[in-house]
Amino acid sequence: MSAAILLIAHGSRRPAANQDLVQLAVMLRPKVPGKIVEVAYLELAEPTIPEGLEKCRQSGAREIDMLPWFLSAGSHVTDDLSRFRDQFASEHPGLTVTLRPPVGLHPLMTDILLARLGERL
Repeated sequence: MSAAILLIAHGSRRPAANQDLVQLAVMLRPKVPGKIVEVAYLELAEPTIPEGLEKCRQSGAREIDMLPWFLSAGSHVTDDLSRFRDQFASEHPGLTVTLRPPVGLHPLMTDILLARLGERL
């Protein structure tokens, strides 16, 4: 496999919250056959973003898409994740590392919100 997706979440002290990202990766893998799908957390949990990027590289990825599971392009996405991307890419010049936009205002977001409004906790 020469392409990877690194799903990135903020990270939490609550293991159950971090498990959501792991489950998202499980759900995504069959939809992107032939791609490596890994997870990483900005803080408070492991693997860290550098560890996740390295795992993708060691698995054979030559192209890595960093996909933030964030709702907006705040400072974590625009500053922190960009810094991790730039540092890793400079250490591995043969790789292409692309930071993708956060989930944000995707057109399907209203459908998700409406579905959640119909659910009970």
